[in-house]
Amino acid sequence: MVTGEGAGHVGADLEDQGWGATRAWVEKGLSEGERIEKAARLRGGWTSEMRRLDIDGPRGRRSLVLRSFVKPLYVRHAEGLLNREAQVLRLLDGADVPAAGPVAVDPTAEHCDHPSLPMSLLPGTVRLDDEGAARRTELLARQLLGIHRLSVPAASRPRDYQAWTSPERVSPPDDTARPELWRRAVEAIRRRPPTYRACFLHRDFHPGNVLFTGDGDGMRISGVVDWVETSWGPADLDVAHCSTALALLHGVLTGMDFADRYTAAGGTLAEDRAAHLYWRLLDALAFAPDAEKVAVPWREVGRTALTRALLTRRLEEYVQALFDRYA
Repeated sequence: MVTGEGAGHVGADLEDQGWGATRAWVEKGLSEGERIEKAARLRGGWTSEMRRLDIDGPRGRRSLVLRSFVKPLYVRHAEGLLNREAQVLRLLDGADVPAAGPVAVDPTAEHCDHPSLPMSLLPGTVRLDDEGAARRTELLARQLLGIHRLSVPAASRPRDYQAWTSPERVSPPDDTARPELWRRAVEAIRRRPPTYRACFLHRDFHPGNVLFTGDGDGMRISGVVDWVETSWGPADLDVAHCSTALALLHGVLTGMDFADRYTAAGGTLAEDRAAHLYWRLLDALAFAPDAEKVAVPWREVGRTALTRALLTRRLEEYVQALFDRYA
């Protein structure tokens, strides 16, 4: 989702859309004399609505980002999701990971119109164009490795990872010309999860959740956002999720290249090819049948050519490429 300074604004006022209680709650927690001067929707969110809050006060201007869960499914799970994100953001304070700082949290909408979490605004923008994708992919691999190398006390570890699909839940594309490929893929995850060495996972690390500043050799990652799914589990699973997203966004070759960039940066993945294939397919199959969900926020930030048909084709080609390399 887009949460940086360059994010596009959609709409303008919280109170126009039933956000009066939320606004009052946020302003109550501001420093004396501060007030919300402007609130604008940010593009690119899927699970939640994101708003930039521009604040004015005696010490000058500053901005916050407000996450609110509005969709019924996510409202039901908001308490766990928002408490987890707030805890993780506090844990990352001072770590070598560019993450926002939590300001407050109302996970059950006790004070707000919807469950909400205001946090600091990070610099930079989400960049999803094909141009410059190779450089960004290299930076993504290094950043993900930095996340996995975080030393987390046992008492502060997040929950164990949760699989986002299962053999019984996979839905192949209705019009696929390769039904046997999908049956083979489903059978490949119909097993006990491989043994793994656990580490700290972002769990939803992909280009849409990373902010960049600069260009060319001066390009840098300025922020990693959306920590609601943070988990404890295999590095392969985080690499798998970013790989799938890159394959859908930029093509199969980019998706297949990400794991190599991760290991070249010093990361360690499963040595057993079947184990690595399991994690890659477990993630890819969660996007079936058509990966349409991810296309919605990507189109909002300019990737309008990512049609349902194109994403479905890329997902199927990516699954085939995984078998070609790792089976």
